[in-house]
Amino acid sequence: MTSLNSHGLRFAFGTLTVLPVRVTRWDRDTARAGMLCAPLAGLVVGLLAAALGSLALLAGSGPLLAAVASAAVPAVLTRGLHLDGLADTADGLGSGKPAEDALRIMKQSDIGPFGVITLLFVLLAQVAAGHELYGRGWEQGAVGAVVAGVAARLALTLASRRGVPAARPEGLGAAVAGTVPGPGAALVALVAVAACAAAGSVSGAGGVLHHALAALLALGASEVLLRHCVRRFGGVTGDVFGAVEETAATAALVVLVLG
Repeated sequence: MTSLNSHGLRFAFGTLTVLPVRVTRWDRDTARAGMLCAPLAGLVVGLLAAALGSLALLAGSGPLLAAVASAAVPAVLTRGLHLDGLADTADGLGSGKPAEDALRIMKQSDIGPFGVITLLFVLLAQVAAGHELYGRGWEQGAVGAVVAGVAARLALTLASRRGVPAARPEGLGAAVAGTVPGPGAALVALVAVAACAAAGSVSGAGGVLHHALAALLALGASEVLLRHCVRRFGGVTGDVFGAVEETAATAALVVLVLG
Protein backbone atom coordinates (compact mmCIF):
# COMPACT_ATOMS: atom_id res chain seq x y z
CA MET A 1 0.00 0.00 0.00
CA THR A 2 2.84 2.41 0.87
CA SER A 3 4.51 1.61 -2.46
CA LEU A 4 1.25 2.24 -4.33
CA ASN A 5 0.77 5.57 -2.55
CA SER A 6 4.29 6.57 -3.53
CA HIS A 7 3.63 5.67 -7.15
CA GLY A 8 0.31 7.50 -6.93
CA LEU A 9 2.01 10.69 -5.80
CA ARG A 10 4.49 10.34 -8.65
CA PHE A 11 1.62 9.82 -11.08
CA ALA A 12 -0.25 12.88 -9.80
CA PHE A 13 2.72 15.24 -9.94
CA GLY A 14 4.19 13.67 -13.07
CA THR A 15 1.00 13.96 -15.14
CA LEU A 16 -0.58 17.10 -13.66
CA THR A 17 2.55 19.26 -13.39
CA VAL A 18 5.90 19.69 -15.10
CA LEU A 19 7.76 19.32 -11.83
CA PRO A 20 10.68 16.87 -12.25
CA VAL A 21 8.87 13.78 -10.98
CA ARG A 22 9.37 10.51 -12.85
CA VAL A 23 6.30 8.31 -13.29
CA THR A 24 7.56 4.78 -12.72
CA ARG A 25 4.26 2.90 -13.01
CA TRP A 26 1.43 3.37 -15.50
CA ASP A 27 -1.48 1.09 -14.69
CA ARG A 28 -5.05 1.42 -13.46
CA ASP A 29 -4.16 1.00 -9.78
CA THR A 30 -1.52 3.70 -10.02
CA ALA A 31 -3.89 5.95 -11.95
CA ARG A 32 -6.50 5.53 -9.21
CA ALA A 33 -4.00 6.42 -6.49
CA GLY A 34 -2.70 9.30 -8.57
CA MET A 35 -6.10 10.88 -9.11
CA LEU A 36 -6.88 10.52 -5.41
CA CYS A 37 -3.67 12.50 -4.81
CA ALA A 38 -4.55 15.14 -7.42
CA PRO A 39 -5.61 17.79 -4.85
CA LEU A 40 -2.11 17.57 -3.32
CA ALA A 41 -0.65 18.50 -6.69
CA GLY A 42 -3.17 21.34 -6.79
CA LEU A 43 -2.07 22.49 -3.36
CA VAL A 44 1.56 22.73 -4.47
CA VAL A 45 0.60 24.59 -7.66
CA GLY A 46 -1.62 26.92 -5.66
CA LEU A 47 1.08 27.63 -3.09
CA LEU A 48 3.59 28.47 -5.82
CA ALA A 49 1.06 30.72 -7.55
CA ALA A 50 0.29 32.40 -4.23
CA ALA A 51 3.97 32.88 -3.50
CA LEU A 52 4.74 34.59 -6.81
CA GLY A 53 1.63 36.77 -6.71
CA SER A 54 2.24 37.81 -3.12
CA LEU A 55 5.92 38.56 -3.73
CA ALA A 56 5.00 40.68 -6.73
CA LEU A 57 2.43 42.62 -4.71
CA LEU A 58 4.76 43.11 -1.73
CA ALA A 59 7.46 44.30 -4.14
CA GLY A 60 5.13 47.08 -5.27
CA SER A 61 3.81 45.69 -8.54
CA GLY A 62 0.18 46.47 -7.75
CA PRO A 63 -2.71 43.96 -7.69
CA LEU A 64 -3.06 43.65 -11.48
CA LEU A 65 0.50 42.45 -12.11
CA ALA A 66 0.28 40.27 -9.00
CA ALA A 67 -2.83 38.65 -10.45
CA VAL A 68 -1.14 38.10 -13.81
CA ALA A 69 1.88 36.52 -12.10
CA SER A 70 -0.35 34.29 -10.00
CA ALA A 71 -2.40 33.17 -13.02
CA ALA A 72 0.74 32.46 -15.03
CA VAL A 73 2.14 29.92 -12.57
CA PRO A 74 -0.47 27.15 -13.16
CA ALA A 75 -0.14 27.66 -16.92
CA VAL A 76 3.64 27.33 -16.76
CA LEU A 77 3.54 24.36 -14.38
CA THR A 78 1.33 22.43 -16.82
CA ARG A 79 2.98 23.70 -20.02
CA GLY A 80 -0.45 25.12 -20.84
CA LEU A 81 -1.92 21.63 -21.29
CA HIS A 82 -5.05 22.33 -19.27
CA LEU A 83 -5.65 25.57 -21.12
CA ASP A 84 -5.10 23.72 -24.39
CA GLY A 85 -7.61 21.11 -23.26
CA LEU A 86 -10.11 23.85 -22.46
CA ALA A 87 -9.69 25.36 -25.92
CA ASP A 88 -9.98 21.99 -27.67
CA THR A 89 -13.08 21.10 -25.68
CA ALA A 90 -14.66 24.44 -26.55
CA ASP A 91 -13.96 23.80 -30.24
CA GLY A 92 -15.47 20.33 -29.99
CA LEU A 93 -18.58 21.51 -28.19
CA GLY A 94 -18.97 24.54 -30.40
CA SER A 95 -18.65 22.61 -33.64
CA GLY A 96 -22.16 21.20 -33.35
CA LYS A 97 -20.95 18.04 -35.08
CA PRO A 98 -21.59 14.40 -34.06
CA ALA A 99 -19.39 12.98 -31.32
CA GLU A 100 -16.92 11.25 -33.65
CA ASP A 101 -16.35 14.37 -35.71
CA ALA A 102 -16.16 16.59 -32.62
CA LEU A 103 -13.51 14.31 -31.11
CA ARG A 104 -11.55 14.50 -34.35
CA ILE A 105 -11.67 18.31 -34.19
CA MET A 106 -10.40 18.20 -30.61
CA LYS A 107 -7.39 16.10 -31.64
CA GLN A 108 -6.23 18.62 -34.23
CA SER A 109 -3.23 20.73 -33.27
CA ASP A 110 -4.77 24.07 -34.21
CA ILE A 111 -7.21 26.10 -32.11
CA GLY A 112 -10.45 27.30 -33.63
CA PRO A 113 -12.52 30.42 -32.89
CA PHE A 114 -14.50 28.84 -30.06
CA GLY A 115 -11.27 27.83 -28.36
CA VAL A 116 -9.69 31.26 -28.73
CA ILE A 117 -12.74 33.07 -27.38
CA THR A 118 -13.06 30.66 -24.45
CA LEU A 119 -9.38 31.02 -23.54
CA LEU A 120 -9.64 34.80 -23.73
CA PHE A 121 -12.60 35.08 -21.40
CA VAL A 122 -11.42 32.42 -18.94
CA LEU A 123 -7.99 34.03 -18.55
CA LEU A 124 -9.56 37.48 -18.29
CA ALA A 125 -11.88 36.17 -15.56
CA GLN A 126 -8.98 34.61 -13.66
CA VAL A 127 -6.85 37.75 -13.82
CA ALA A 128 -9.78 40.05 -13.01
CA ALA A 129 -10.73 37.94 -9.99
CA GLY A 130 -7.11 37.77 -8.86
CA HIS A 131 -6.81 41.54 -9.24
CA GLU A 132 -9.79 42.03 -6.95
CA LEU A 133 -8.48 39.58 -4.36
CA TYR A 134 -4.93 40.94 -4.32
CA GLY A 135 -6.45 44.39 -4.11
CA ARG A 136 -7.85 43.36 -0.73
CA GLY A 137 -4.39 42.35 0.49
CA TRP A 138 -1.77 39.73 -0.25
CA GLU A 139 -3.39 37.26 2.16
CA GLN A 140 -6.69 37.31 0.24
CA GLY A 141 -4.94 36.87 -3.09
CA ALA A 142 -2.71 34.09 -1.81
CA VAL A 143 -5.55 32.12 -0.25
CA GLY A 144 -7.60 32.56 -3.41
CA ALA A 145 -4.78 31.08 -5.50
CA VAL A 146 -4.46 28.10 -3.15
CA VAL A 147 -8.20 27.41 -3.04
CA ALA A 148 -8.42 27.63 -6.83
CA GLY A 149 -5.51 25.21 -7.22
CA VAL A 150 -6.97 22.65 -4.82
CA ALA A 151 -10.52 22.89 -6.18
CA ALA A 152 -9.28 22.57 -9.76
CA ARG A 153 -7.43 19.31 -9.13
CA LEU A 154 -10.17 17.99 -6.86
CA ALA A 155 -12.49 18.36 -9.86
CA LEU A 156 -10.17 15.96 -11.70
CA THR A 157 -10.49 13.42 -8.89
CA LEU A 158 -14.27 13.53 -9.15
CA ALA A 159 -14.16 13.40 -12.95
CA SER A 160 -12.17 10.15 -12.66
CA ARG A 161 -14.82 8.41 -10.59
CA ARG A 162 -16.35 5.12 -11.58
CA GLY A 163 -19.31 5.45 -13.91
CA VAL A 164 -17.70 8.21 -16.01
CA PRO A 165 -16.59 6.51 -19.25
CA ALA A 166 -13.72 7.37 -21.57
CA ALA A 167 -14.62 8.73 -25.00
CA ARG A 168 -11.54 7.15 -26.60
CA PRO A 169 -9.68 3.89 -25.87
CA GLU A 170 -6.33 5.68 -25.71
CA GLY A 171 -4.77 8.73 -24.05
CA LEU A 172 -4.61 10.06 -20.50
CA GLY A 173 -8.39 10.33 -20.31
CA ALA A 174 -8.76 6.61 -20.94
CA ALA A 175 -5.96 5.83 -18.46
CA VAL A 176 -7.71 7.52 -15.54
CA ALA A 177 -11.41 7.41 -16.48
CA GLY A 178 -13.48 5.35 -14.06
CA THR A 179 -10.54 4.49 -11.81
CA VAL A 180 -11.61 6.27 -8.61
CA PRO A 181 -14.26 4.55 -6.43
CA GLY A 182 -17.13 6.76 -5.33
CA PRO A 183 -16.46 6.54 -1.56
CA GLY A 184 -12.79 7.40 -2.09
CA ALA A 185 -13.69 10.40 -4.23
CA ALA A 186 -16.20 11.57 -1.61
CA LEU A 187 -13.65 11.26 1.20
CA VAL A 188 -10.99 13.20 -0.72
CA ALA A 189 -13.58 15.86 -1.58
CA LEU A 190 -14.58 16.21 2.08
CA VAL A 191 -10.96 16.65 3.19
CA ALA A 192 -10.12 19.08 0.39
CA VAL A 193 -13.20 21.26 0.93
CA ALA A 194 -12.49 21.31 4.66
CA ALA A 195 -8.94 22.44 3.91
CA CYS A 196 -10.27 25.24 1.68
CA ALA A 197 -12.63 26.28 4.47
CA ALA A 198 -9.76 26.33 6.97
CA ALA A 199 -7.73 28.51 4.61
CA GLY A 200 -10.61 30.97 4.61
CA SER A 201 -10.14 31.56 8.32
CA VAL A 202 -7.70 34.36 7.41
CA SER A 203 -10.87 36.36 6.70
CA GLY A 204 -12.57 35.43 9.95
CA ALA A 205 -15.51 33.13 10.62
CA GLY A 206 -17.36 34.31 7.54
CA GLY A 207 -14.36 33.47 5.41
CA VAL A 208 -14.51 29.82 6.45
CA LEU A 209 -18.00 29.42 5.02
CA HIS A 210 -17.23 31.58 2.00
CA HIS A 211 -14.17 29.58 0.96
CA ALA A 212 -15.95 26.26 1.50
CA LEU A 213 -18.78 27.56 -0.67
CA ALA A 214 -16.29 28.65 -3.33
CA ALA A 215 -14.83 25.14 -3.49
CA LEU A 216 -18.27 23.50 -3.60
CA LEU A 217 -19.60 25.80 -6.32
CA ALA A 218 -16.40 25.28 -8.31
CA LEU A 219 -17.03 21.53 -8.18
CA GLY A 220 -20.64 22.13 -9.18
CA ALA A 221 -19.60 24.16 -12.24
CA SER A 222 -17.06 21.54 -13.30
CA GLU A 223 -19.63 18.78 -12.81
CA VAL A 224 -22.09 20.55 -15.12
CA LEU A 225 -19.42 20.73 -17.82
CA LEU A 226 -18.36 17.13 -17.22
CA ARG A 227 -21.87 15.78 -17.63
CA HIS A 228 -22.44 17.84 -20.76
CA CYS A 229 -19.21 16.51 -22.28
CA VAL A 230 -20.13 12.92 -21.43
CA ARG A 231 -23.50 13.38 -23.15
CA ARG A 232 -21.93 15.17 -26.10
CA PHE A 233 -18.82 13.04 -26.68
CA GLY A 234 -19.84 9.76 -25.08
CA GLY A 235 -17.23 10.11 -22.34
CA VAL A 236 -14.17 12.03 -21.20
CA THR A 237 -10.82 12.73 -22.82
CA GLY A 238 -7.62 14.39 -21.65
CA ASP A 239 -8.95 17.61 -23.17
CA VAL A 240 -12.15 17.35 -21.15
CA PHE A 241 -10.10 16.90 -17.99
CA GLY A 242 -8.24 20.12 -18.82
CA ALA A 243 -11.52 21.95 -19.39
CA VAL A 244 -12.97 20.64 -16.13
CA GLU A 245 -9.86 21.76 -14.24
CA GLU A 246 -9.86 25.29 -15.68
CA THR A 247 -13.60 25.64 -15.12
CA ALA A 248 -13.27 24.75 -11.44
CA ALA A 249 -10.32 27.10 -10.92
CA THR A 250 -12.11 30.02 -12.55
CA ALA A 251 -15.38 29.40 -10.75
CA ALA A 252 -13.63 29.26 -7.36
CA LEU A 253 -11.95 32.63 -7.96
CA VAL A 254 -15.16 34.25 -9.17
CA VAL A 255 -17.13 33.04 -6.16
CA LEU A 256 -14.45 34.38 -3.80
CA VAL A 257 -14.71 37.79 -5.46
CA LEU A 258 -18.51 37.87 -5.41
CA GLY A 259 -18.52 37.28 -1.66
